[in-house]
Amino acid sequence: MNISKALIAMSLGFALAACTNQQQAEDSAAEAAEAAGEAQEAANNAAATGDAAAAAAAQAAADTAASAAQTAATSADAAATGGDVTARDDAADAAEQAADTAEQAQDAAEEANAAADGKNNTDGK
Repeated sequence: MNISKALIAMSLGFALAACTNQQQAEDSAAEAAEAAGEAQEAANNAAATGDAAAAAAAQAAADTAASAAQTAATSADAAATGGDVTARDDAADAAEQAADTAEQAQDAAEEANAAADGKNNTDGK
């Protein structure tokens, strides 16, 4: 009886870890998508200033953020459907790293926009 309970507890633990990885990856993908949107808005604002160098830098950063958001989404899918716990965990970690990259690119786009004295996005969207 005790062995059965231990096996059930282990199974529940693995299931919980899988759900946690999937949720972590989905959250990371959402964060990355938001960062990509913010970066693109900053690039658009930089372009509106007429400062070609700042606009190019901001757009390059926005493109990087968009690519990272796509990577995060792909990793989130892998975290949901991965073959084993390790693969799902690795995919969730990759999604989190991609979200970090997207947020860094957002910062770069916003800095380029600020350098061009572009409109500041204060609505948080």
